[in-house]
Amino acid sequence: MLKDLRIGLGITASHCTYEEVIPMIKGFMDIGATVVPIITYSVLTAATRFGTGEEWIEKIEQASGSKVISKIVEAEPFGPTNPLDCMVIAPMTGNSISKLANAQTDSPVLMAAKATLRNGNPVVLGISTNDALGLNGMNIMKLLSTKNIFFIPFGQDNPHTKPNSLIADFTKLVPTVEHAIQRKQLQPLLINLS
Repeated sequence: MLKDLRIGLGITASHCTYEEVIPMIKGFMDIGATVVPIITYSVLTAATRFGTGEEWIEKIEQASGSKVISKIVEAEPFGPTNPLDCMVIAPMTGNSISKLANAQTDSPVLMAAKATLRNGNPVVLGISTNDALGLNGMNIMKLLSTKNIFFIPFGQDNPHTKPNSLIADFTKLVPTVEHAIQRKQLQPLLINLS
């Protein structure tokens, strides 16, 4: 179903989940989709115990066979000039959730999402945030009720020590996108991760 489609893969600064990104890219490539990687500035510049921005960009470009989009001006043409069939943001931090829910477009990832929504195409979110059941809860609810936005099913990853944290089950990415292309939300949305 996704063969020959152009899938934008937006990556935000949830550094601890970057190991999931390469399998996501490979999953799309294996079924014949083209992956266009797009990153936030923090992905580009951060150096953490999980690796440097340069290391991750090299891995992402090698896996996708495409140059990483790292500037807003590079993402803006995903509007009517060079549309994506679907935009995925995974992992998506609480910071980016808040910005998208409140129409702030200050990163290449959010510009690509805005352009995709402008075209009436689906945007799929794979949340990874320690604040989902805190202040960001209202932003997630706003996005859940927004036309053409869909979520990779998610649940609490550690309810006893991080009770406000939610993370998507990234193994459900491809079926979520297949449903989103048909304007349907993969169910169940809320899942048990323990």
